[in-house]
Amino acid sequence: MRYALYFTPPASDPLTLSAQRWLGRNAFTGAALEQPAVGGFDAATLSGLTADPRRYGFHATMKAPFALAEGRSEAELVAEIGRFVSETEPFDIPELVVGRLGSFFALVPGDQCDELQSFAGEVVRRFERFRAPLTSADISRRKPDELTAAERQNLVQWGYPYVFDEFRFHMTLTGRVPAERRDAVEGVLLDQFADFHGRPLTIAGLALFREPSRGADFTVHSLFPLAAAANRKTA
Repeated sequence: MRYALYFTPPASDPLTLSAQRWLGRNAFTGAALEQPAVGGFDAATLSGLTADPRRYGFHATMKAPFALAEGRSEAELVAEIGRFVSETEPFDIPELVVGRLGSFFALVPGDQCDELQSFAGEVVRRFERFRAPLTSADISRRKPDELTAAERQNLVQWGYPYVFDEFRFHMTLTGRVPAERRDAVEGVLLDQFADFHGRPLTIAGLALFREPSRGADFTVHSLFPLAAAANRKTA
């Protein structure tokens, strides 16, 4: 069993509904979904382009997948998440846009968001004691020779290369897209996510995802609303 701390909107949020249909899987239930018909891409091609993010479910990584440290339990992890969210206020990313990171596409902030960087860094630090050390195979899978010195140090110290100064919030929508297809994929994504592109995104919760065995699909264990969001629901 591995766990991950991700951001994802609630199950009924319009962005969640659009993204899970695009990816072809509901991470809250694990159910497979029919993907939309898009011009220029047959069903098999679209399925292939979205295979990698489909397994993880629609999300942004806050603390990357980890096995529990020796002596730690799921119940302890859940309790600590509850304490963390009770102390943390919701905030907005001012603008979310369809963007390309290297060879894949994701929903990303339109500009630097200091509150977001601080939130992500605090999640990494706060839950570090629950993370078992990476194995040599885990480190090898990250291809450390292709990482920068800072990313390699993060991998060794925090279990993931892209934390703190290297953190870039992204909600992945595709796997690697060949160069000759990127313009077409970008056009499709701008159409599919037109209702969300260029608009704010509220960070109002933290989700615990689980992977029951290596290579299995990740699903949502629980979604924890941040303090003010929870208070609004109970007021």
